[in-house]
Amino acid sequence: MTTPYKVPPGSAGVLLIHGLTGTPNELRFVARGLKAAGFEAECVRLAGHCGTEADLLATGWKDWYASVEEAAGALRERVKHLFVAGLSMGAVLAIKYAIEHPDKVDGLGLYGTTFFYDGWNIPFEGRHLTFLFPLVIGLGIGRRKRFMETSPFGLKNERLRQAISSKMLAGDSEAAGLPGNPWPSLEQFYRLSAYVQKNLHRVHAPAIAVHAREDDVASLANVHLIERRMKGPVETVILADSYHMVTLDQEKATLVERSVDFFSRIVARRTAKQT
Repeated sequence: MTTPYKVPPGSAGVLLIHGLTGTPNELRFVARGLKAAGFEAECVRLAGHCGTEADLLATGWKDWYASVEEAAGALRERVKHLFVAGLSMGAVLAIKYAIEHPDKVDGLGLYGTTFFYDGWNIPFEGRHLTFLFPLVIGLGIGRRKRFMETSPFGLKNERLRQAISSKMLAGDSEAAGLPGNPWPSLEQFYRLSAYVQKNLHRVHAPAIAVHAREDDVASLANVHLIERRMKGPVETVILADSYHMVTLDQEKATLVERSVDFFSRIVARRTAKQT
């Protein structure tokens, strides 16, 4: 799919947000594709990420969101049209920004959106006991526990899986993120998720939601929640040959192509209205 509309230089920008324990590298390929189509594209690094587990634990969801606020504000000053996109928890943070700034967001890119961890590779306790996190963390229980990443690490592409998991397990968090999700950080994630779910009806910005049918981390129920509750139009793209990391996996080129087309159509319509 291609669009005949060429985005004029400096007219539109896309802020790209990585996931929990992740890294901006998750979105570099998407950024390159957007830039090739004429968009400004920036990958934000969330507070506490790309360092040690202690660095992450020193922050919470409000700190992560503050990183988005700062980066989006700076990008908005340079472009006429702002789009906010993210992978996994990054998509939830993108929606949070649209909730708080409905007049500043022209559209959303929601990739592997994760409100809750319910994919086929998530263990029982990760899927069914997360409601206990606020209680156990509040009591000081589980502060040193973590859910460790396991194969396939969100990637169906075996070569890429091996390359990224090797760096992750070797401790190269700047390149590949942390190998596990600390319980206190997951508790913070679920606080963010609860707030955003409660306020989805406040989102009127158009969105493209790209999700893998076989997502090993977050099932299609996450997309259906967006479709049901968000007030703006949602264009859903279901990928048949990828797992959770849709911005890196086997159909990443399709994700970029559909995103470029979606964002470009919005810019074209709004530019036409202004002339």
